[in-house]
Amino acid sequence: MFLDTRVLRYLTAEDWRVLTAVEMGSKNHELVPTPLIERIARLKGGASGVHKSIATLAKSGLIGRMKEAKYDGYRLTYGGLDYLALHTHSSKDVVYSVGSRVGVGKESDIMIVADKTGKQKILKIHRLGRISFRTVKSNRDYLRNRQGGSWMYLSRLAAMKEYAFMQALQEEGFPVPEPISQSRHTIVMSLVESLPLRQVSSVPDPASLYAELIDLILRLAKHGLIHGDFNEFNILIKEERTSKYTIEDGEEKETETVTLVPVIIDFPQMVSMDHVNAEMYFDRDVECIKRFFKKRFHFVPTQPGPFFNDAKKTVGKDGAKRLDGTVEASGFTKKMLKELEKAIQEQQARIDAGEAVEEEELDEDEDEEDDGGSDSEDEENEEDQEDQQEEEEYAVFEIPANVGRPLSDAEKGLEKLSLGGKGGKRRV
Repeated sequence: MFLDTRVLRYLTAEDWRVLTAVEMGSKNHELVPTPLIERIARLKGGASGVHKSIATLAKSGLIGRMKEAKYDGYRLTYGGLDYLALHTHSSKDVVYSVGSRVGVGKESDIMIVADKTGKQKILKIHRLGRISFRTVKSNRDYLRNRQGGSWMYLSRLAAMKEYAFMQALQEEGFPVPEPISQSRHTIVMSLVESLPLRQVSSVPDPASLYAELIDLILRLAKHGLIHGDFNEFNILIKEERTSKYTIEDGEEKETETVTLVPVIIDFPQMVSMDHVNAEMYFDRDVECIKRFFKKRFHFVPTQPGPFFNDAKKTVGKDGAKRLDGTVEASGFTKKMLKELEKAIQEQQARIDAGEAVEEEELDEDEDEEDDGGSDSEDEENEEDQEDQQEEEEYAVFEIPANVGRPLSDAEKGLEKLSLGGKGGKRRV
């Protein structure tokens, strides 16, 4: 889904109240009755003011109607939920401007944003249900339970879970982006200057990097956690430069050393070491790293493992704090976890079975929506497809062999490669 923020600045306080009223009414209604919207919004202008704001919001695609509905009402769209989340981040002075989309996944969009000082950050928008399935409309019983019946609700749960894990992991010293703010289905986090591991074609010492990644898997296990999706797409590689000054022949000389540091991202699928399928998730994470290093770097470890049973024995040892319990204490309950896991597993199972159809909404929103607020939908879908094709044309980078050893003066500042044949430059 394309995030269009052009209308954001033109919404009035009354429009925001009405949009919030639709969101509140959505907790108990798939289609919020117009009289209920009026009662919740409580505008000074009365019903006429509410209807004026409804017209503005519907025209902008932030709320929508449903064809053949038994009563007059509106539902909140993903665009409306995006705006409410951005409005909250803006009111906290976390986000001031929104830039381009820098990443697209089957379950999220990644945007560049900035605060008032111009400091760039990352906005992650969870979109469970972006990829839907041909058979889901006849097999979605688990979506009919209370709020769990909404992909928006499940997207909120995914954001809540990821933010809670990021906070807990950062406090324990794990290499993760800094979590800054969470609202509804969105997370604002620090921008890490790095490259995804999938874009790295070679490294000076594959064995050392492999050992670091396996150590991260074991460290997570020691704290009671399994990432669940530990692969080249969810591992970033950044450079850390350190300078050392020495005196030679009476002159001060600077020696700079570059070290590769892995950073972990994407935590909605993280599970406890006590999970019923913990061993499967643990083994899958290990196998993903082994398979990638063999294929990309032609590196095969000489020792087998690590094994789940051995990692299980280390949980909570040496004073390691169990983070699975910490996240539950933060408000993300076991019931929420089960709802989210069931949705993600159902989605992944159908993707694996080849039943996925991209860019369809599960709730029949596209079929049931009337013309109000959806006139530009086809154009937006075309833009999304073009954007995605552009983003898939990424280059594969080679980490210079001087990484991990001091750089000579002649080598400094020369490690730049063009991206995707488009003439752009990026430091690696």
